[in-house]
Amino acid sequence: MFTRPDNGSLTLTFEGRTIAAREGDSVAAALLANGIQVTRQTPVSGASRGPFCMMGACFECLAVVDGRASVQTCMTAVRDGMRVERQNGARGLGTGA
Repeated sequence: MFTRPDNGSLTLTFEGRTIAAREGDSVAAALLANGIQVTRQTPVSGASRGPFCMMGACFECLAVVDGRASVQTCMTAVRDGMRVERQNGARGLGTGA
């Protein structure tokens, strides 16, 4: 698993859990560095998905960021205080955490 000795000085919340991030990280990189691999469930089967290509081509890393659905977390820079939730299905409804 991807780990690093310095987690950074920024914080964001993922489903109510505070996690550390580094300035310049993408949201996907910060989530992965904190052991979070699933950012959404597919609309039909509910299968878990998470960051895959890390360059905006596959759309597997979609999540609800600051209340906005279908955000590509690999293409979104982390900001201090950001709120991220797993996206459930096509409508982008968060988990409500």
